[in-house]
Amino acid sequence: MKKLLFICLSLFSISNYAQIIALQTYGTGFASPVAIEHPANDSRLFIVQQRGLIRILNTNGVTNTTPFISLVGTVSNSGNEKGLLGLAFHPNYVTNGYFYVNYTRLSDGATVIARYSVSADPNIASTTETILLVIPQPFTNHNGGTLRFGPDGYLYIGTGDGGSGGDPGNRAQTITENLGKMLRIDVNSVSPYGIPPTNPFVGVAGNDEIWSIGMRNPWKFSFNRLNGDLWIADVGQDAVEEIDKIASPLPNTGLNFGWRCYEANTTYDTSSGTCPAYASTVAPFTQYTHAATAGCSITGGYFYTGTTYPNFQNKYFMADYCNNKIGTVNSAGIITWTAALAGAFTTFGEDLNGELYISNSSTVYKIIDSSLATDSFSKSGLSIFPNPVKNEFTLNNSNQINLSKAQVFDLSGKLLLSQNLINSESNLINISSFTTGLYLITIEDTFGNKHQTKLIKQ
Repeated sequence: MKKLLFICLSLFSISNYAQIIALQTYGTGFASPVAIEHPANDSRLFIVQQRGLIRILNTNGVTNTTPFISLVGTVSNSGNEKGLLGLAFHPNYVTNGYFYVNYTRLSDGATVIARYSVSADPNIASTTETILLVIPQPFTNHNGGTLRFGPDGYLYIGTGDGGSGGDPGNRAQTITENLGKMLRIDVNSVSPYGIPPTNPFVGVAGNDEIWSIGMRNPWKFSFNRLNGDLWIADVGQDAVEEIDKIASPLPNTGLNFGWRCYEANTTYDTSSGTCPAYASTVAPFTQYTHAATAGCSITGGYFYTGTTYPNFQNKYFMADYCNNKIGTVNSAGIITWTAALAGAFTTFGEDLNGELYISNSSTVYKIIDSSLATDSFSKSGLSIFPNPVKNEFTLNNSNQINLSKAQVFDLSGKLLLSQNLINSESNLINISSFTTGLYLITIEDTFGNKHQTKLIKQ
């Protein structure tokens, strides 16, 4: 049975009811999941485990027994910030079967970007590896991890500054280093990869793979699947966590996000003498301090593009590993936090419909809005118990309104059930045949008045 955790989320605006973020258990039994991905138009979720496995989680909540691929023995198994860290499916995966991974290599700790392909069995991948890029790592931390295809069809790779603390080698600002950068490569032109001709250092001093510089550790970044905006959550040093937003179409001018010269919008270390003026760097879209939030490390997520939960519209979702809270960012850059939850959040995921998921060290949750009651419903003396419901629920009618019928609709407006009601304090309604999800229930009285609320089927 799926479980729900309800967390009150305070709003800055006044509404008729408090918005509630709920986490619905979607899959369990994972070992250190660090990424949740899916190929285009594929309802399955692929769960990346840090020690080297990618496992398939199906829509019924069942995880395939056999891993999609095992890279155990290839990737570092020391934990911390090393391991199998990222997965990206080629936009044409359905025809070419290619997917790409980002891992730290067991033999030397270097970051490896490699290509694999699916086998004839869609649930099993071939273990034949094509290495595209190797980036030596001077320290064991700040390895980045995320890689994604952008709206331009190129593969973007976020790299950390090489680790230790404070970027002692000033690598993030050094254009002959691939560390502390957002890299952009073309995996479709030549093997193992080509350079997009619009990359900022093509034909001039600087590594051709670089798209932007000045990152500390962009552990998670994502593209808005509808408009191409790029959202980057760059993990801070001692004081500030940073969220950057680059509007589409993405520029090709060699953006500088400021690290190590600046930590978010504060000066950190300008001793190199080569730091740009702060005004010439990319200012954070928003930020938060460790002191104010008890946070320590941002886990970036997604701008919500689904349709199931209108309250989530126009918000970017993220979390902090240390304060165990989920945060949403509105269009003004204002962050609203949930209450603390059990377990540190390591990654977000997005399905083919834009609905969101999040995981801690063992469990994948679906993020839902559980603000089920409406004033018109409750003021009429109507209530539903239990809600969420497993098989059947009771419609309570405390004001003993003369009721006519109950109708249940899915979110597309399709009528799934219509039941005549008796004039009683309670009516029992069975929805055991429904699939797990969110529904709308409309109660009509004998005068034609309608009262609607939301219903969750577990």
